[in-house]
Amino acid sequence: MIGEATRRGGSASRDAPHYSGPVQRPWMLAWVGATVVASLGGCGEGRIPAARPDPPVVAYRAVAARVRAAGSASRAQGSGAGRPTAARARRAGRGGRARAAARCQRRPPERLISHRRWLSRVQITEYYPAPERWFAGRRVTAPGLSGKHRVDWLYSARGLSMEGDGVDFAGHKAHISKLGSVGWVNAAGHATRAGTCAAHWSRGSPDWRAGGWRNASGAVTFPLEAGGWSHGVGHWRGGYGGATFAPGSSLPLRYYHSVAVDPHLIPRGSRIFIPAYRAHGGGWFRAQDTGGAIIGRHLDVYRPPPANPSDKGQLLTNQRVYVVPPGR
Repeated sequence: MIGEATRRGGSASRDAPHYSGPVQRPWMLAWVGATVVASLGGCGEGRIPAARPDPPVVAYRAVAARVRAAGSASRAQGSGAGRPTAARARRAGRGGRARAAARCQRRPPERLISHRRWLSRVQITEYYPAPERWFAGRRVTAPGLSGKHRVDWLYSARGLSMEGDGVDFAGHKAHISKLGSVGWVNAAGHATRAGTCAAHWSRGSPDWRAGGWRNASGAVTFPLEAGGWSHGVGHWRGGYGGATFAPGSSLPLRYYHSVAVDPHLIPRGSRIFIPAYRAHGGGWFRAQDTGGAIIGRHLDVYRPPPANPSDKGQLLTNQRVYVVPPGR
């Protein structure tokens, strides 16, 4: 996670490297995008047309804090004098979610990029293979994997089911092979779906697959390896819709080289220049992965696992990136 200080880079025409090598067409890579496209012609082979300076980087925690503050202010205004009633607070919360969802859904239809171009208002997140050592759940059998593994490593939103890939206690790589037919729930146990804005879900961030255990209030809980439960005694609510796992990596991905995209917008195999990542290989990436939460103008950068799970990576908003489709 980066600090609060913003970071600006020079224009792409001045600072960015020129990619003049042959455009290869290998594999492709997997929180969500935005609107306007600026298409600039007249670029020579391997040269990037001039772009405005990079927008500031927005730290994930700073965004979350502003969202929480805005929600508190909205509820206070809607309540009139004195403390808001529970009903008013619920109405204010529903109204805020509805407005946010409406903004996220108002997107012009996206078309598959067929020629090299700048793409504006892109939002960028990061993901990495999840280390099983971070997790505390009871070990359970995992369809497709030998032995037993921490249940939260398998099915929580921090584990294989969301990140796609992980590393078990023995140092062996593993990945989710089939997601299954069930979706996601938030920590309260309510179904939530990915929207078309990065980090926006219909009922808040996902916490667990729709199966598993719930406590007396319906919230997510799971059995711990050390004994007891994570959030109160749970009762079984059902399976995971046929989700399966497999040993090894899902794709031949490389840290700070591979990126996940929406294949309906950016073709697999595209070369993508991200000015904010110039320090990593000059800022060039390959579209080698996809993901169910990667929708529209959203890129998910593949990076090494951080030192601890509190590091969520960075969230960059309103970025401009340069896309070179395969063969262009």
